[in-house]
Amino acid sequence: MRVGFGLGDVVTPEYLKYAAQFGVTDIRVGRGAIPARNGRWELQDLVKLRQSVEQFGLTLTAIENVPTAFYDHVMLGGPKRDEQIENMIATVRNMARAGIPIFGYNWMPSNVWRTPSQYIRAGTEVTAFDYAVAHESPLTHDREYTEEEMWEYMEYWIKAITPVAEEEGIRLGIHPCDPPVESLGGIPQLLRSFDAYKRLTEIVESPSNAIEFCQGTFSEMADAANGGIYDMIRYFGERKKILYVHFRNVSNPVPKFHEEFINTGHVDMFKAMQIYNEVGFDGFFMDDHVPHTHGDTEWGHRGRAFANGYIQALIEAVQKQAVR
Repeated sequence: MRVGFGLGDVVTPEYLKYAAQFGVTDIRVGRGAIPARNGRWELQDLVKLRQSVEQFGLTLTAIENVPTAFYDHVMLGGPKRDEQIENMIATVRNMARAGIPIFGYNWMPSNVWRTPSQYIRAGTEVTAFDYAVAHESPLTHDREYTEEEMWEYMEYWIKAITPVAEEEGIRLGIHPCDPPVESLGGIPQLLRSFDAYKRLTEIVESPSNAIEFCQGTFSEMADAANGGIYDMIRYFGERKKILYVHFRNVSNPVPKFHEEFINTGHVDMFKAMQIYNEVGFDGFFMDDHVPHTHGDTEWGHRGRAFANGYIQALIEAVQKQAVR
């Protein structure tokens, strides 16, 4: 088990140096770190990005999310679906050939939803969500979509991309819908439950059809309550479906929650880390959505340092405990 940093859409020498100084080994970057060229990412840009990370003794292990415009017709069954799939195939091949082993993406045409922020311990600002407020939002796209057709579109995609990923030796993982509620803006939040993820991984049984395991979003799911989150970690961990982990905490599951410090939410993070260790998870953990404290930067240097240190301490604690 290793420690990673999520650098988002901006990858600078300063951020990479910061990550290296705090003992990180793995880097995950966001979609804005690579130029979009005709609906795809090109090999030379991906190689350049990987090399810039390696200059600091770090490994570019994953890229998370392509621009929504790369595959919105894929998610919603639009007229350009097959054209976009061909471009996505090219992107996946280029990532693999650039030496980047994991592609994390999502199935959220409208991206992540939040309602106004809240304030927790001593005025710390955190993101929040209230389904009673968000449920009143207007349609985000041309019409209301059904659950059945969204599953049809996803299955079409998984069956098209998984053989390519297997051939190229790259693993693909889908982030859960955040927040994991039934529908928002007329779009079903398809991946919102334990059963939904079981269904996803069974579309094509392959190591390349896996999960970008945002533990924060999984812990927002209704069936994460009463210890359900630990069952999810164990089930997918035993089946080697977890590629990497967004290791964050929230106050409670939907319909209303706010984010928390890594050690103050409803999930026992020590217990979670024990399960990852027991099932032989060999990927990385990264901070995510850190609370904004007094004097911190917009990027969250202080919040990330706190979360990173906590993650490293938990890994050391459970590994030493396991060998007693």
